[in-house]
Amino acid sequence: MLKRVTILLVITALVWSCSQNNGDSMSENPFFTEWETPFQTPPFDKIEEAHYLPAYKKGLEEHKKEIDAIINNTEEPTFKNTIEALEKSGALLTKINYVFGAMNSSMTNDNMQAIAKEVYPMLSKHGDEINLNPELFAKVKAVYDKKDELELNKEQEILLDNYYKNFVRGGANLKDAEKEEFKKINEELSVLSLKFGENVLKETNKYYITLDEKDLEGLPESVIEMGASEAKAKGLEGKYVYTIQRTSMYPFLTYSTRRDLREKLYRGYIMKGDNNDELDNKNNASKMAVLRLKRANILGYETHADYVLEENMAKTPDQVMTHLNKLWNAALKKSKQELKEMQAISDAEGNNYKLESWDWWHYAEKLKMQKYSLDEEELRPYFKVENVIDGVFKLSTALWGIQFEERKDIPVYHPDVKVFELKEKDGKHIGILFTDYYPRASKRGGAWMSAFRKQSNRDGNFVTPVIYNVGNFTKPTESTPSLLSVDNVITLYHEFGHAIHGLLSNCTYEALSGTSTPIDFVEFPSQLMENWSMHPDVLKTYAKHYETGEVIPDELIEKIKKSGYHNQGFGYTESIAAALLDMHYHTITEATDIDINKFEKDVLAKIGLIDEIVPRYRTTYFNHIFAGGYSAGYYSYSWANVLDADGYQAFVETGDVLNQELAVKLRKYVLSTGGTDDSMELYKKFRGKAPDANALFTKLGFK
Repeated sequence: MLKRVTILLVITALVWSCSQNNGDSMSENPFFTEWETPFQTPPFDKIEEAHYLPAYKKGLEEHKKEIDAIINNTEEPTFKNTIEALEKSGALLTKINYVFGAMNSSMTNDNMQAIAKEVYPMLSKHGDEINLNPELFAKVKAVYDKKDELELNKEQEILLDNYYKNFVRGGANLKDAEKEEFKKINEELSVLSLKFGENVLKETNKYYITLDEKDLEGLPESVIEMGASEAKAKGLEGKYVYTIQRTSMYPFLTYSTRRDLREKLYRGYIMKGDNNDELDNKNNASKMAVLRLKRANILGYETHADYVLEENMAKTPDQVMTHLNKLWNAALKKSKQELKEMQAISDAEGNNYKLESWDWWHYAEKLKMQKYSLDEEELRPYFKVENVIDGVFKLSTALWGIQFEERKDIPVYHPDVKVFELKEKDGKHIGILFTDYYPRASKRGGAWMSAFRKQSNRDGNFVTPVIYNVGNFTKPTESTPSLLSVDNVITLYHEFGHAIHGLLSNCTYEALSGTSTPIDFVEFPSQLMENWSMHPDVLKTYAKHYETGEVIPDELIEKIKKSGYHNQGFGYTESIAAALLDMHYHTITEATDIDINKFEKDVLAKIGLIDEIVPRYRTTYFNHIFAGGYSAGYYSYSWANVLDADGYQAFVETGDVLNQELAVKLRKYVLSTGGTDDSMELYKKFRGKAPDANALFTKLGFK
């Protein structure tokens, strides 16, 4: 998942004290000085919690002065003194947002969350004050109205269009009373979103099962060791703990023969935010869906989805639903076939029960063994996390000549974090990549990419990007390194695809650089990267046994290849179910309270989801749409799947999945261009034609 940082999220004047330093001093607050670290990366060894609020206060003041200067400029509005001036404004604020947003996602605590609760409503208010300022909008509109007379290049045209549309979509044309309501809605949404995410994190950290040795039936040694390590970390020496972090839960669900314990752990996961306690998210989700509808209506849109999709490749809810339903019907049919095969295995074992959702991983693994003689535990020893990282680096070298060098002289925010410098083949610096791959209580679940600094090239000053990847992969134990599952490997490649999109950016304006594309295009580079992860030629560069150094044998590679269609019905059914749930929440047309559990149940019944599958995300822990930037946008993963399947097919068709000519085109038209052109046009320039959805159906075995 891509984590988006909103530039106009800005902050408050709350005084925060920590130790004996309140962070106000110009000489002591690192945000107030140029960073002297290598490549001006954040000086994490100097940044303290006490620095954030004073820095935000100053950032707000500076940004307001910069906006006032644009408004008070008596010269005729031009692209330079209005649009470029807006683009340059708020530099300090952006600098703080990137760091604070990252730390509140991966190093949060009560203090950070308290700061966020003060900050985000103020950021929302500040953003609205800019977007709703009639004098500022008048200047932007004056430039926009004469755009045909201006000699602008394509990137400048898009920047101008985006600024104008952002003002209109941000309420600039509203009447005064409507503006006030609009601001209140935005402020309330910012608070609700923050609370929703906090609740999910607390629920994830709160729930786990503690087992004795007698409860470990069926678990392989690596999973037992993982449980013992988790127990030790919680002060439960001699016990075994399994959490609802996916890296802990999925192996347990896969191998445990204790059906009662599988159910107990899985129910803990799917009931996050739905336990009618202080962490319950039903009311938060209901309020957010209704407030988003009200905001869309104020702006003249029928639904929130209409508002969101206008700026995406899909354009309309009908287009999204047509896309999702086509995939849904094929995926559901496939998953029912998978269920039938798994039920037959259970029946043959003499079990007298119908399989349930907590049984799926267990019997999917048995089905894989039966059909392909492939055990996930056979593969893990070849997927040591350091080797997988080395593999994706070597892939980048093979495709684009990029070189990677670990930098131990750059400050990090946690001991698990590693830093790499990327260079061109000729040694020219490209950017910096931080990696942070292990779970901890201070980090939210999932995996994502974002930036500490985005690429730009204003006034001939090329600013190189500082990007980070975050994951929650299996932690090393005292005797075993971090060994990844196939799904983990694919996730790492996915997030690196986002990272390389940000790192290879070559745009003028930060607002358009890197991953600043429509949400249903931004997943294309990341999902395209997944395709290479299991290709035999790539596997042999990194899949090496962590103990012997042996390269993964051809026999296992062949099994991986043959099992490529395995469980795809399930994977797409649970994912599309979540996307359809998202779309139903954001196409409501009545602003009345929603009974969340009834709404969810009714939607899933309407689409025909089978009882044995739970959506990838139930409403109450659907962070993507209620605590992230994917509302009415979760469909984008499957939309981009069409692009990535067709795009990868271009490489396959040449007979060389590392085809240099195509790699150059991919970099030129996709990875370096950000949002500087229409996404479909960029895809066509890379591929030579529009995407063919049949490539995805073939890839998944749905045909």
